[in-house]
Amino acid sequence: MFDVEKIRKDFPILERKIWDDKPLVYLDNAATTQKPKAVIESLVNYYENYNANIHRGVHKLAEEATSVYELVRDKVKNLVSCKDNSEVIFTRNTTESINLLAHSLGESLNEGDEILLTEMEHHSNIIPWYLLRNRKKINIRFVPITDQYELDYEKLEKLVTKKTKIISVTHKSNVLGVINDIGRISTGTSGCRPLLIVDAAQSVPHMKINFADLGCDFLVFSSHKMCGPTGVGVLVGKKESLEKIPPFLGGGEMVRKVTFDNFTSNDVPWKFEAGTPNIADVIAFGTAIEYLEKIGLENIHKYEIELTKYALEKLSGFNFLKIYNSRGVGIITFSNPVVHPHDIATIVDQEGVAVRAGHHCAQPLMSRLGVLATTRASFYFYNTKKEIDIFIDALQKAFDYFEVGACKELKQERVDLVSVQKKDK
Repeated sequence: MFDVEKIRKDFPILERKIWDDKPLVYLDNAATTQKPKAVIESLVNYYENYNANIHRGVHKLAEEATSVYELVRDKVKNLVSCKDNSEVIFTRNTTESINLLAHSLGESLNEGDEILLTEMEHHSNIIPWYLLRNRKKINIRFVPITDQYELDYEKLEKLVTKKTKIISVTHKSNVLGVINDIGRISTGTSGCRPLLIVDAAQSVPHMKINFADLGCDFLVFSSHKMCGPTGVGVLVGKKESLEKIPPFLGGGEMVRKVTFDNFTSNDVPWKFEAGTPNIADVIAFGTAIEYLEKIGLENIHKYEIELTKYALEKLSGFNFLKIYNSRGVGIITFSNPVVHPHDIATIVDQEGVAVRAGHHCAQPLMSRLGVLATTRASFYFYNTKKEIDIFIDALQKAFDYFEVGACKELKQERVDLVSVQKKDK
């Protein structure tokens, strides 16, 4: 049985009081998630009991550390249902995983080849391809979204040609919360057979994913968005695809043999894991996976649908808000023509509520939506309807302060900011 109150006791930070002894209401889970005690204890256990470098030593500590570290690869394999442990590569984050692919896949691209992205991508799935474009003189095209804030699949299929070598798309938008139909993209473009990369940073933590069923070639995501530590990313790829592409970084571990003339790369996955990895945090990430699977990703997804529906119903009372959510789950983004998102976030923070304000590392999408910034609330399985009520009350205080209400005419001019300006993040 899904017991959110019992779950919340596993997270020490959720007991924290802030400002005037107000309970913390953490609704910035699309940015990063909180960590259960089990994950924190896993980090401490490693450093206290078997701290050693991996893959290199024959002593007891090194063997223990290597064994536990490699076991996490098996946990990731089971989490996303890929075929083999060798298809799991550890990186620093989702961003590095995409950079790895852009660099290594880009080696085989030629001038005039095309890469397809979408208007809803995070900067981490745009900038690496821009860098590749500057180096290889390739073309980048963007698939538009509809006025319902969903991907335009028909236009996507029309944009794919024989020149299209790679499609890189988010599985779930970090702004809109919409879950893209990767299977439809895969089958709809199979005639030209471009490589398909899926940014699953916002989906793997919230729902059950099957790598084979998605039909993609590569899947990327991060530990810190699913109750694990920062500094750990994952790249899952079909073994035959990984074996074909060159390494991204050079150094220890990724090499099998080095001479005065050349080197021979190691087998996958170590071919892409140069140097000493983030051992402690990878191990703690394994603990986070165990924790999530014990709760059940299906249960998490179902609960987040319920939370999102409840929050949208409450927000509907603010008829002066523009809500950018059609069928999104777990993420609600909105704007108001009078009050700047930073002011909203600052005022609700005084009530203990943590939300995100800014462009959310998705400036092209902001441009498409016709705004510079928005306010975003994002949920996880430890959030409650009571917390959403607190958030709604805090929002009401913010709008009362700026004299914005359902029965008051909206001012068209910009209200002077009262909070200290923060840089968009």
